Amino acid sequence: MLEDLSCHILDIAENSAAADAETVTLLLEERRRENWLYLSVEDDGRGMDEERCARVYDPFFTTRTTRRVGLGIPFLRQAAEACDGELTLTSRLGEGTALRASFRLDHIDRPPVGDIAATLVTLLAGNPRIRWIYRHRVDDSEFLLDSQELLAVLEDPDMLRTPAVAEWLRSYIAENLEEIGAGGESIAQDQKS
Repeated sequence: MLEDLSCHILDIAENSAAADAETVTLLLEERRRENWLYLSVEDDGRGMDEERCARVYDPFFTTRTTRRVGLGIPFLRQAAEACDGELTLTSRLGEGTALRASFRLDHIDRPPVGDIAATLVTLLAGNPRIRWIYRHRVDDSEFLLDSQELLAVLEDPDMLRTPAVAEWLRSYIAENLEEIGAGGESIAQDQKS
């Protein structure tokens, strides 16, 4: 079972990369005044037909050849529903896929946000030619990371794979998430370690 939302984001975003997405947009939104946490991952990859889209909720269905089960989306759906939320998945062949999940923010069973900075660095380093857009909102504050802007400075996508850039990027993301109060007090501390 994936223990925090950052692991779910990594799993879902890797599916987007495997679907030949050129752009993947990730959103984590904490609406504290309304007591909701929203997660979405959208891509412009190959997409899925209706039959395959319906089967992703089945834990014994996966397109990966490295394992026999696909537990990521079923576990995320279960976690969302356990927290009075829901998970929806829409997809169109040739257009892409969008996954959205919601969680009651103060629910005792809500998974922690986890180490978003490490997840983003992993995605950027693993797939530097994909345009990754990450937006994290906490009520009226927002942090936005667009890999296209990073590449405008770095010029070479493979620079995202270097340890020095990865470490700087992880610190930069963690500091900005802490600045907007993302994930509450404990999450900011988790990302520093």
